[in-house]
Amino acid sequence: MSSSTAVPGQSPIAETAPLSLCALEPRVPADRLVAEMVPPPRFDSVRFDTYVPDPNQPSQTEAVKVLSDFAAGLGGAHASGSGKRKWFSRKPAAPSAPLGVYLDGGYGVGKTHLLASLWHATPAAPSLKAFGTFVELTNLVGALGFQQTVQTLSGHRLLCIDEFELDDPGDTVLVSSLLSRLVEAGVALAATSNTLPGKLGEGRFAAADFLREIQGLSAHFRPLRIDGEDYRHRGLPEAPPPYSEEQVTRAAYATEGASLDDFPSLLDHLARVHPSRYGALTDGLRAVCLTEVQPVPDQSTALRLVVLADRLYDREVPVLASGLPFDRLFSEEMLNGGYRKKYFRAISRLTALARDAKGLVAQ
Repeated sequence: MSSSTAVPGQSPIAETAPLSLCALEPRVPADRLVAEMVPPPRFDSVRFDTYVPDPNQPSQTEAVKVLSDFAAGLGGAHASGSGKRKWFSRKPAAPSAPLGVYLDGGYGVGKTHLLASLWHATPAAPSLKAFGTFVELTNLVGALGFQQTVQTLSGHRLLCIDEFELDDPGDTVLVSSLLSRLVEAGVALAATSNTLPGKLGEGRFAAADFLREIQGLSAHFRPLRIDGEDYRHRGLPEAPPPYSEEQVTRAAYATEGASLDDFPSLLDHLARVHPSRYGALTDGLRAVCLTEVQPVPDQSTALRLVVLADRLYDREVPVLASGLPFDRLFSEEMLNGGYRKKYFRAISRLTALARDAKGLVAQ
């Protein structure tokens, strides 16, 4: 609603009061979790022909060709039904071609772009192919139960899993069991992955590590290496300087669909909302405005913030903030620990969203 609002140091302004993320506790039905397993809005329009390979990295051009052929091979009827396509003409135990592909590459070489392009290029209705992060897939199992998830996804042509996480042995075993059942049902798989905690000195982890972790599924995956500049050679992106609390507050009131929260309160609120609902938390948001940004106090809080950053980035929601710049959110211990790559990704994404928010501040 509209109201006359006093902003510190300024005359009252008549604007729409911003939302507060801390006041939202969305409930997400299980069927929405399934329906939303599509490439995020940021990757709505990506295709193989919008991926620009580095001319100095021939593996990138090769990846586009291999994935295009893989998508074309997924046409026809589902493997478990009549009129099996040639791709699934052999028994799963000894396939003529792998039913899955693993994109093995470093940070920033375009793995998610290629994975989303594969989803778009696969000749099947959106309801017959699924795309989600590893966390979203485990959330789906939590919402539906293991057997119902198997039943729900078994009729799909393709399941794409972005950022397959190997830092939780329990979840890895759970998802590996799920994928084994889906392969038996004839569902094709594609995955990218995060770095193992034991591989902190590397920008990527080798395909052999991924295949070993998913054990019996290794025969179903074709590793596809995508070379490119490794994130560790780029250094952290320089975050734009934060704005004053007054500037952030004024921008929140002047921007329709913006939220306004102080950062410590938002972190506390994230602890009360399951990460599977963070996407719904951002429904309809045009901008996120944060005051009092300060270092994240502990690892559990930091990992929740990573999930929120991913959802905001996927939905291209700009973030305007006062306090510390985003490249100072995480401690040196965190940046050198087992979740190092997640924190680098969060810094990179929040920094990009901070740059997107510059236009919200009156010049």
